[in-house]
Amino acid sequence: MTDVKATKPNLQGYKDFSIGGFHFRRDEFFAHITWPTGKHVMSADTFLRALQRDVAWDFFYGTVNFDHVFGTVNHYGNVDMFAGRFNDAYRKAELDHTENFESPVLKQTFEAMLDDWTNASFDPFASPAETDKPFGQKKGSNTSAVTRRRVAAARMVGVPGDEKIRTDKTHPINRMFADVPQDEPEVYPEPGFEKDVAAFSLFAYLSRSDVTWNPSVVSICKASLYCPTTEEYILPIVHGNDRVDWFIQLSDEIVWDVQDRDSGAPRAKVTMKAGDVAAMPADIRHQGYSPKRSMLLVWENADPGLPERISKGLASVHAVQF
Repeated sequence: MTDVKATKPNLQGYKDFSIGGFHFRRDEFFAHITWPTGKHVMSADTFLRALQRDVAWDFFYGTVNFDHVFGTVNHYGNVDMFAGRFNDAYRKAELDHTENFESPVLKQTFEAMLDDWTNASFDPFASPAETDKPFGQKKGSNTSAVTRRRVAAARMVGVPGDEKIRTDKTHPINRMFADVPQDEPEVYPEPGFEKDVAAFSLFAYLSRSDVTWNPSVVSICKASLYCPTTEEYILPIVHGNDRVDWFIQLSDEIVWDVQDRDSGAPRAKVTMKAGDVAAMPADIRHQGYSPKRSMLLVWENADPGLPERISKGLASVHAVQF
């Protein structure tokens, strides 16, 4: 682990950060990114919401595009940080740049930047309707919000030893889910199976989520992960797949922009309503728009060898071959 390279606070009160050939600076409104062959500007709002997810997800599966220029690619132990890599114009102008870092090293820099650049009144995990704006000069910090632990069950929510059902004391019902029933199933396991038989209401569980666009793991069976989440406004990243994602829309509606993973060329626009199921191929990138807070179940195959098999043509980029 190397020390984070940060400067003293600038005139707006924020520190500059550097790692490798990349340099990051923020002012009252924008995040400025420079690298040996170019520079880029992003709204502080957009940058912090994407940075929050990249940190919380340990760089997630595949590619996390902060926007059409900057992002990261997870190699599960090390990470590529790039500018212009998946942008045809940048590549043709030879302005693209990629550097590889050990995952803990880059995460340390990202965590320090997220903590320093997030003011006390702003929560990058929340819906825009549930938090103040991130703009202006530095005013305190919101460490408790940006260091939330991603909930991940070892077996299933409700099983002894795993995360308990959220309660009024820890997670009040979200304003958008006031009509969701809170009844929990009754379970009567045979003696000796009390630790192995359990059930919980997924809708009640999700109705108390205090974050948006942050999949939590509620059940695991070998490499099969159920990762539900609540969505409102816009997915703060454009996710580039390295495996197939299954989406099950549990409530309301999400509109997805689907593009080619490498070029960004449009592939599809998918409108999912409650009850709809879609499989996102392993060679696309996608971003979602949820006009009302909705519930989405993401079904992930966490097999660590899957991306390599797909890249070598040993596994399909599609869920089903017709």
